[in-house]
Amino acid sequence: MMSQSGNKNILETTIVEGYNSDRERKLLQWGENNGVKTRLEIAYVKGAGRGAIATEDLKVGDTALEIPTSLIIVEELVQADMYHALEKFEGISSETMLLLWSMKERHNGDSQFKIYFDTLPEEFHTGLSFGIDAMMVLDGTLLLDEITAAKEHLRAQYDDLFPALCEDHPDIFPPELYTWEHFLWACELWYSNSMKIKFPDGKLRTCLIPIAGFLNHSLDPHVVHYGRVDSATNTLKFRLSRPCNAGQECCLSYGNFSSSHLITFYGFVPQGDNLYDVIPLDIDAAQDDFTEGSSISNWTTHMVRATWLSHNRNIFYYGLPSPFLDCLRRARSPMPHTKDLLPENLKNEIEILEDLRAICDDMMDNLGDADLDDRKNTNWDVKLAIKFKDIQRSIVSSVLTSCYCGLKLVKDELSKCLAEDTPGSKQI
Repeated sequence: MMSQSGNKNILETTIVEGYNSDRERKLLQWGENNGVKTRLEIAYVKGAGRGAIATEDLKVGDTALEIPTSLIIVEELVQADMYHALEKFEGISSETMLLLWSMKERHNGDSQFKIYFDTLPEEFHTGLSFGIDAMMVLDGTLLLDEITAAKEHLRAQYDDLFPALCEDHPDIFPPELYTWEHFLWACELWYSNSMKIKFPDGKLRTCLIPIAGFLNHSLDPHVVHYGRVDSATNTLKFRLSRPCNAGQECCLSYGNFSSSHLITFYGFVPQGDNLYDVIPLDIDAAQDDFTEGSSISNWTTHMVRATWLSHNRNIFYYGLPSPFLDCLRRARSPMPHTKDLLPENLKNEIEILEDLRAICDDMMDNLGDADLDDRKNTNWDVKLAIKFKDIQRSIVSSVLTSCYCGLKLVKDELSKCLAEDTPGSKQI
């Protein structure tokens, strides 16, 4: 639920009562027994799933969570277990090694991290696990292409490794643990839960950090800077950049990502206005080819965000990016453009706004009628796909609104210019 005060991206925390959090409590206890210091507890948050809740009022600069490096899952763990089998694969990354290690460690009853693995879900609900119905909902969006390309990349990566590893080293890579389904689960684990951390030796490592994985993403996070191990204490500290009251969910920033990226690799859409949500608009800025007397097609793609995020809706701007508008102007006329209120400039503005309106009308048609979406479908992936399409529709709609408002603005200004140029219209 949105907070009614201040930044509208700040959310109120609603705890879902009755949720059995025994596994999470065991993880916190395990962490504290091994040096973790925390002012957080784990609870089920409405609309967000499991989250980290402040147990006391926290001020700017306070450390909400401190994790010793001994509990951070890093690549050195692989070297003692399966490195000799993997070193023969040319170009294999440390991240891939860790991914393969976690597929096996998940089922290791004697693992140091057994309590951590026990808290992980049996299924990750990211875009990489979207079913056919959800993919059909995404028809006409770039997200469909993004998810398809990501899954094809992962499948090719899996096929490069298996069944070869299982055949050459069945003792290290038992086939029953290294199926495609288990590989995809591990990919989703590392995409959605890993963090890049800089260690005192100066090396940047991709890690899994028990307990810290319960810190959810927010567009207005409490924790922003957390990517470096404190060399004095050899711990990773999550310090607050803004206050967090007791009982409030403590959130961090996963990065400056669009909803399409967050859906594909994390499995959620953030609440609020995401500055990085865009729609792709393709413009054919044709250039004259004077040697052939013809024109050369020069398609360019511009990423345009919702115009309600812009503060400049004046004539020649309309809440849209200036480079994008300049490209539309050049597509209409290669001559240099000024922002003078001259009839020829205003007529050109009407033409480019009409062009943009036609483009967006086509996009809205491709996205389909919102009323025809299967909103009664209870499948998590279909719901998420519909949310994304609604975001795309709202951005396209905002651009269309800017076109209509801009056309009225320009036409009114053109009428004034023409009236002034009409003989007898000026008073002496």
